[in-house]
Amino acid sequence: MKVVILEKATVGDEVSVESIEKLGDVEVYQTTPYELIADRVKDADIIVANKSPLNEKTLDSAKNVKLICELATGYDNVDLEYCRSRDIHVCNVKGYSTDAVVQHTFALCLYIFEKMSYYDDYVKSGEYGKQDSFSHFGKPFSELAGKTWGVIGFGAIGSKVAKVADSFGCNVIRCSLRDKPSDSPYKTVSFDELLTTADIISIHCPLNDNTRGLFDYNAFTKMKRDAILINVARGGIVKDEDLYRALNENLIYGAGLDVTGTEPMTDQNPLSQYSDSTRLVITPHMAWASNEARRRAVEETALNIESFQQGGTRNRII
Repeated sequence: MKVVILEKATVGDEVSVESIEKLGDVEVYQTTPYELIADRVKDADIIVANKSPLNEKTLDSAKNVKLICELATGYDNVDLEYCRSRDIHVCNVKGYSTDAVVQHTFALCLYIFEKMSYYDDYVKSGEYGKQDSFSHFGKPFSELAGKTWGVIGFGAIGSKVAKVADSFGCNVIRCSLRDKPSDSPYKTVSFDELLTTADIISIHCPLNDNTRGLFDYNAFTKMKRDAILINVARGGIVKDEDLYRALNENLIYGAGLDVTGTEPMTDQNPLSQYSDSTRLVITPHMAWASNEARRRAVEETALNIESFQQGGTRNRII
C-alpha cells in the first residue's frame, strides 16, 4: 500500500516515522500547502494528516484511498460525509497527549498564580542582590489549597486535571455543557455558578456550536476579580478581544493560554499587545507536544494502519 504523510513537521524533526515506513511504500512531506494536497494524495491508499483539509476537492482524484489516519485526536479537517460516500475509513489517535496537556495546564496556572515572571525578572535584574533581606515579597501570592478550581469539559484531560487539582487541596467543581448524567465525584454546577465561584477555571472541552465564544465579555463580568482562566482546548472558545478588554478593565486577574482564536497568533490579535506576563502568558499551541506524546502519536498511527491492513477497526471513526 502507498502511504502518504502530508505533515511530518507536526510531530517534529526529532520524531521518527520509521514505524509507519515499515508498513508500505511511504512518501513523506514535511508540510503540504492546500493547493498541493490533491496532487500528493492522488495515488495514495492511505493518507496520514493532521490539519490538511481532506474533502471532495482534495480527494476527488485520489481514487485508491481507503483510509485516512489523523496524526491527532481531532478530525474536523476531514469531511466525514464525503468519506462515507466514498467508503473511505477514518481513524484517529486517542489519549496520547493527556499527561502532557494536564502538566501544561498546571504550568500555566502556577506561572501566573505565583507571579513567576515578576520574581524571575527581579532576581535577574540584580535587584535581589542589592537588598539586605533573604526574601522579597513584591508581588504577594496565595496557595492553591482551599481555592475553588472549575473544570469545563470532563473527558480524559479534564477529569485528570480535576484529580491533580484535588491533590493540591482545591475544591473542584465541574460544569457540564450537555444534559448528560455524571458519575463524577465532583460537584456539577451551572456555567454561571462556575463563573461566579471558581478561583481558577480551566477549559478542556471541544470547540462546537455550544462552546464557540463561550467566554465573552459577559462571562468575564461574572468572574471573580482575582480569578485566573486557563485555556488548553481550542482558541475559539474564548473571544480574544473580550479577554483583552477584561484584563485591561481588571475584571479577572489573569489568563494562561495555549491556544488563541487565530493560529499562529499575529499582531492583529489584541492579546499580542498585552505585555504583562504576570497576568497573561501565551504558549504556541504546544501543550500536547511533549517528546513522549509526539512519539506516541506516531506509534498509535502505525498501529491504526497495521490494524486496518489486517482487517481491524482500531480507533475507527467511520
